[in-house]
Amino acid sequence: MSLKITPDHLSRGAVVYVRQSSAGQVIEHTESQRRQYALAETARQQNFASVTIIDDDLGRSGSGLVERPGFQKLVASVCGGLVGAVYCIEASRLARNGRDWHHLIDLCALVGALVIDPDGVYDPRLINDRLLLGLKGTMSEYELNLLQQRGLAARDSKAKRGELRFALPPGYCWNELGQIEKDPDERVAEAIQLVFRKFRELGSARQVLLWAKQAQIDFPVLRQRRGGHSGIEWKSPAYHTVIELLQHPVYAGAYVFGRTAQRTHVVDGRARKTVGHKRPIQAWSVLLQDHHPGYISWQEFEENQTMISENAHMQSRTSRKSARGGKALLTGLVRCGRCGRMMRVLYSMQSGHAHRYQCRGDIEHGATGLCIGIGGMRIDRAVASQILDAVSNVAVEAAIHAVEQVSRADDDIRLALLRELEEARYQASLAARRHEAVDPAKRLVARELEARWNAALEHVAQLEQRIVDLDAGATSRPKIDRQALMALAYDLPSVWNAPGTDPRTKQRLTRILVQEVVIDLDDASNEAVVTVHWVGGRHTEIRVARVRCGRYPEDRYPSAVEVLRKLGGQWSDRELAVTMNRMRCKSSDGQSWTTVRVRQMRERLDIAAFDPAVPTDKMISVGETARRLQICAGSVHRLIREGVLPASQIMPSAPWQIPLAALDTQAVKIGVRSVMDRRPQNFPVLQDGKTLKLPGF
Repeated sequence: MSLKITPDHLSRGAVVYVRQSSAGQVIEHTESQRRQYALAETARQQNFASVTIIDDDLGRSGSGLVERPGFQKLVASVCGGLVGAVYCIEASRLARNGRDWHHLIDLCALVGALVIDPDGVYDPRLINDRLLLGLKGTMSEYELNLLQQRGLAARDSKAKRGELRFALPPGYCWNELGQIEKDPDERVAEAIQLVFRKFRELGSARQVLLWAKQAQIDFPVLRQRRGGHSGIEWKSPAYHTVIELLQHPVYAGAYVFGRTAQRTHVVDGRARKTVGHKRPIQAWSVLLQDHHPGYISWQEFEENQTMISENAHMQSRTSRKSARGGKALLTGLVRCGRCGRMMRVLYSMQSGHAHRYQCRGDIEHGATGLCIGIGGMRIDRAVASQILDAVSNVAVEAAIHAVEQVSRADDDIRLALLRELEEARYQASLAARRHEAVDPAKRLVARELEARWNAALEHVAQLEQRIVDLDAGATSRPKIDRQALMALAYDLPSVWNAPGTDPRTKQRLTRILVQEVVIDLDDASNEAVVTVHWVGGRHTEIRVARVRCGRYPEDRYPSAVEVLRKLGGQWSDRELAVTMNRMRCKSSDGQSWTTVRVRQMRERLDIAAFDPAVPTDKMISVGETARRLQICAGSVHRLIREGVLPASQIMPSAPWQIPLAALDTQAVKIGVRSVMDRRPQNFPVLQDGKTLKLPGF
């Protein structure tokens, strides 16, 4: 026994710290565990009062980038003064980073604990032992960094030659020569090809997922098994399965390495490492194109990534976005000609048919107000006319392609089912051979194998019935009229404007031909300047006349004095301000009219204020009429437009004046009754100017 071990150390007990760096070492390197656990017997032989084993950090690295609960428990025990000695197989088992190592040594020096390994006993309070322990910790950290650097350099060198092996996604496998080749399983290869074909057809990973779920088609999934071996399992389609398959460059015949990176963050004062962060294609460590046979070309892979990126509407990007339905033809394609930002689509809340393209400017950085905005109906018609002219020459060819596509609409599903049926029959025959090989007298095993055989036969029968139903559905489907389809190809405008044409189809066709549309406003000519950037690189400029707003021509705007002399005293200042703004009256400073401005000008013109107590020839306003008839103001305006309710205006755009006596006429009563009959059940009614909520509304 060393003279450094005193009775005080023996009375406080010993702690044996056990650690291995990875889960693979825990499983495979069991001899290291035996040596570390054997230190507990060594401590007992040296007559320590108690021996505690801390093995919570098995499978955890000592680099300081992962949390180690066992090491924290060791530090807490040392701080409590209950530890007389810390046993470890070598210094690297305690820590491979300077912070943890020196922190533990400092604590051992403060409480008088020893550090013991097979090479000797060290007292951190002694300067020579402290120096030796410091060298051991430094060498342990250097050794880890050296091993990591050497291993990473060898790995990267092998990866640059395309020889580094890693787990391949479904559809590929390593051959005996260390080369990547397509999976010989036809069902797996055809399922991968089916996903890529459907994505090009549907244009969305989510639509591929929905189609696969509706068709009840399973997808191959890679599953890791014990011992590092991987196998293919068939699972119901999931979104992450589809998107990972579409985004993996190995299917384009490329060998890639380093698509993800590690990041180190400081959490509670300690470094923490996270993995799996995607890197842009320019930052990939290795990219070797045409390395092995691919399911698609590299050009198709890049086009697929562009389509997936455009489908990500939730990401704040200035590039164009994909179509999502709706009436607007140019959703996600329109760019502001003044600030360069993408314009948004706003739909009318009342009808839902009209829409506007608006640019909100730099609103994210505190800017206020809109940049430009314009109605979308005329813009869409102008761009659609250019698109129809562009595709008119290939319309017949597209019609022929459509006939061929419809004729083989169910071929993909049928082929997938046939491959699944072929594998199911193999599994059934395998189950039959296993059942025949067992001794019939051993019923415990025979019953289980018989049940598995029956389940396999039932699966075969289900697949056969699905194929029969699919063929029956294809036979009963009405035939495609080829002549009618060819006739429509020569009359594209009628097909485009037909009520049954899907807006999403129009939008997808637009994105095939148009890269983006830039809109600017020419205030001098009151036109919208629309620049169409075609996919081929050409540009077309279209000028679309804007709707002239305002009820008066430019030369007939009434003056503010004229309006106040005719309407002053008959309406409140607030009503006069609203009316004058609607008439686009010109003020001296060009500002909008407010209640204060109207009152000041009315007083300068010596016009009396409005007095609601003074009757005005038994004429009432629209609001008062709505209150008396218990209908809304919009219904009153509707009755006026229909000629049911007599009303007059002192001048165009002025508030309506309605004779009080007209409310009691039979025609008005019939009109009000028709308004009430159109209301839904339990619709809120107006009474004394207040909205009432009926029960159940």
